[in-house]
Amino acid sequence: MNAGALATLLLGGAGCVRQQFFQPDARLDAAAPLPAAADSVRRVTAGRQYARHGGLYNALVGRHHRPSWAAPVSAPVFAMSTAKPGGLQAGKVGGGFNSTSLNLTGADGRAYVIRTVDKDPIRATPMAVRGTFLVNVLRDNVSSTNPYAALLVPPMARAAGVPHSSPQLFYVRPDDPTFQTDSLGHFRGQLAYLEEKVAQAPQLPTPAAVVNSTKAFGSVFDSPARRFDQPALLRARLLDAWLGDWDRHAGQWSWAVDAPTAGGFAPIRPLPKDRDMVIYRLDDGVLGWLIGHVAIRHWVSFGPRYKSPVAQLSNGEYLDRRALNQLTRADFQATARDLQRRLPDSVLQRAVRRLPPAVYALEGPRTLAAFQARRDHLPALAETFYRNLARQPRIAGTNQAERFEIHRYADSTVVAVYRAAGTDRGSLLYQRAFLAKETRRIQLEGLGGDDVFMEENHSSKAQARPRIRIYGGVGTDEFRAATGHAGIRFAQEAAPAKGAFDKVPEE
Repeated sequence: MNAGALATLLLGGAGCVRQQFFQPDARLDAAAPLPAAADSVRRVTAGRQYARHGGLYNALVGRHHRPSWAAPVSAPVFAMSTAKPGGLQAGKVGGGFNSTSLNLTGADGRAYVIRTVDKDPIRATPMAVRGTFLVNVLRDNVSSTNPYAALLVPPMARAAGVPHSSPQLFYVRPDDPTFQTDSLGHFRGQLAYLEEKVAQAPQLPTPAAVVNSTKAFGSVFDSPARRFDQPALLRARLLDAWLGDWDRHAGQWSWAVDAPTAGGFAPIRPLPKDRDMVIYRLDDGVLGWLIGHVAIRHWVSFGPRYKSPVAQLSNGEYLDRRALNQLTRADFQATARDLQRRLPDSVLQRAVRRLPPAVYALEGPRTLAAFQARRDHLPALAETFYRNLARQPRIAGTNQAERFEIHRYADSTVVAVYRAAGTDRGSLLYQRAFLAKETRRIQLEGLGGDDVFMEENHSSKAQARPRIRIYGGVGTDEFRAATGHAGIRFAQEAAPAKGAFDKVPEE
């Protein structure tokens, strides 16, 4: 095979975007009319177009989850009047760059969303390439995801103590009047998931409010009364890694804002959403391996081992750097071991059995074995995660005045942050000890307000490790240092915009 023929094979057999890429209807017997009274369908597929390639193509690009997309499954027929008790009412059309979704409201006022199982990434591509073969490549890469992965998550997240939604699979009739507008055309005759718009946590109190990441982080930057529930986020992030879910940027979370505690603090708890990248598989072909290992390293494939754990977790680095900065190695290890205890084989078996029977026959045993192996290595994963974050931690105040204390000891550096006027434990906002063997540099940011930064040396000689970089930010700040203040640099200005602690998260 010459280079031109190989390129044609890899790029989908055409130099421009394929006009009829998606299956016209999920039903394999779509030529037969669906009875008006039908409440379920058999032999429907999530996307059989992904399985139309031959063995050579699969060897070069990757087999991925193509057989699962083409496997025949059964599903109830979606109906607005019966999908939830009391029926549903349609709202605004939504969706990200890949999915199409429709917001819905239940009779009890609860918010739901129905979204297509199959994706069309054309909206994520620049206009200049939308008519080219690159669209074929991106569309075909959807086969790296398993269309039924979201069904696995609820039993495991519940056992782990992490909030979750409970997606239900439906078939949308081509003639359903709800989906006749052009903006909802992707739904007609296809499979879709109906789920709660906000992840549920029945064991926790009802939050005072639910906000997106931009508002959650903005409130933490603005006031010391707002605090992230760091142990809860660590639990959720370790679950992300165990599930192989690499797509955890700030837009993949909502946040529950609780009522203030007796100490006046209002905890902010993480609510994960969108679990489409669970058990992702990309590296089982030459091209897929190159993409995942060289070009886009956070597209990490799921398997018995944690492949490139730092890369897999990197999409959530914005959250991790700002909302896990108070936790110690002991916290990471204790959480990993607790997850091991909470995820016995019985839970894993029940979760994997939620795959449709035809898909379980293809993927069930290997998926279960991979989850078991990954569970056994959770402490090692937690150690890698901890070391990566501990290397260069960032600690910030708020837009109000705070006092930062830096205490240097022979083997460690302790950083404490207080409300500016307070000295008692009730005024303490942050405290953690950093070891020189783990931490290279600590970045402190005052943000707004007139902050005070103080250094005290408790060792017989000046300690210069870890290095400390202080940015005062907006306001008139003061730096009081011990003689020499080795390894510390102070600047009144704000941190560079690219890495500033209070940079608004991208969703």
